[in-house]
Amino acid sequence: MILYGPPGSGKDTVTTELSRLRPEFELFKRLKAGPGRATGYRLTTVDHIEELSRAGGLLYRNARYGAEYAIDRQGLAALVDAGRIPVLHLGQVVGASAAANFPLHWIRVLLWCPLDVTESRSISRGDKDVEARVKVWHETREDLLAHETEPWTLILRTDQLTPAESANAIIDALTANASAESRSIPELVG
Repeated sequence: MILYGPPGSGKDTVTTELSRLRPEFELFKRLKAGPGRATGYRLTTVDHIEELSRAGGLLYRNARYGAEYAIDRQGLAALVDAGRIPVLHLGQVVGASAAANFPLHWIRVLLWCPLDVTESRSISRGDKDVEARVKVWHETREDLLAHETEPWTLILRTDQLTPAESANAIIDALTANASAESRSIPELVG
């Protein structure tokens, strides 16, 4: 399961709901080296991420919010081997494409919400970097427009759906073994 979207689009909330409905869903905790939030990550060093990169052990690596993040093959394989359904949170289309190279049937979900929703959700959850998250919302919009033919299994407007409705739509797509297809991104992001 790949959940892509801007800050505040509901990746954490939808993941919590997925896990509540079906316990085999589990957040894939990306590797993280650097400052900021530690919850939902496996903390490491930049040197370790670089070592994994040189050894071919990474599917994707990026920097944001002054930190390095990585999706490692071994961590993903461990979840799958344990019978879990990994849920990856991504904010870059190229990351979603890179992760989809791991040999699974991926349900690629684009979670979307307008800028004012991102800003209000960020404020209400007490983020100390609201301005940075607003900037990333704009970057995510540009990223989508630059990759408008990228295939998505689902596009969910989290400002119009409850977390339960979003999670159930995702579970239905997984159950149906739904495939990804190109969608009208310019219409979505305005």
